[in-house]
Amino acid sequence: MTFPKGKLVAIMGLSGCGKTTLLRHIGGVLKPTRGYIKMDGQVTSDLDQDGMYAMRRKMGMLFQFGALFTDMSVYDNVAFQMREHTDLPEELIHDLVLMKLHAVGLRGTQDLMPSELSGGMARRVALARAVALDPMLIMYDEPFAGLDPISLTLVGDLIRRLNDSLGATSIVVTHDIQESLKIVDYVYFMASGVIVAEGTPDEIRASEKDFVHQFVHGEMDGPVPFHYPGGDYRHDLNLQS
Repeated sequence: MTFPKGKLVAIMGLSGCGKTTLLRHIGGVLKPTRGYIKMDGQVTSDLDQDGMYAMRRKMGMLFQFGALFTDMSVYDNVAFQMREHTDLPEELIHDLVLMKLHAVGLRGTQDLMPSELSGGMARRVALARAVALDPMLIMYDEPFAGLDPISLTLVGDLIRRLNDSLGATSIVVTHDIQESLKIVDYVYFMASGVIVAEGTPDEIRASEKDFVHQFVHGEMDGPVPFHYPGGDYRHDLNLQS
């Protein structure tokens, strides 16, 4: 897989196919047993702990359902990375936090706690935190999960606009086909840990591959069976022919 600078790339596939595992490899949480991950010209698995820590400064991560620190205010959640990774004075951190919150439309929530936010608002605060250090790579793990239609469209638009304004590279792991195809530049389909299809949104929509067609259109019948493999149904019910 290749994720070019300035592009927004989606990784799609069934649950358990390896999408989140791939993000963990990119982030250096896991090391590959074969192959390699190269970011900014460096093979990440060759880096020592300090090198990987420095590399992660160039990454932003939006976790499923936001994963905000529940005992910190919205302001402190967004300021966390700035305080952890930089020596910036608190006055400058203050202005940067407000700028990031303003970018996601939530500057007025700075004093609220995560428990006071709706699901869509929490996801947007988490997005502000993910881009706090203007990372060169932003990873999104199921950013649309559990959102209402309005919040879903809003978050999708924010992901696209933030990527373009930062000139970053974004990787979106998602099951939301229709929303993703509106905003991404390229799509990889995974199954059982390998790439089974790839292309632009228009190429994916027009794909004649059975797996892609079933996935894009949400069809029950296709290469992915509805029933998990099992024994003879009549035999399991002790029925006699």
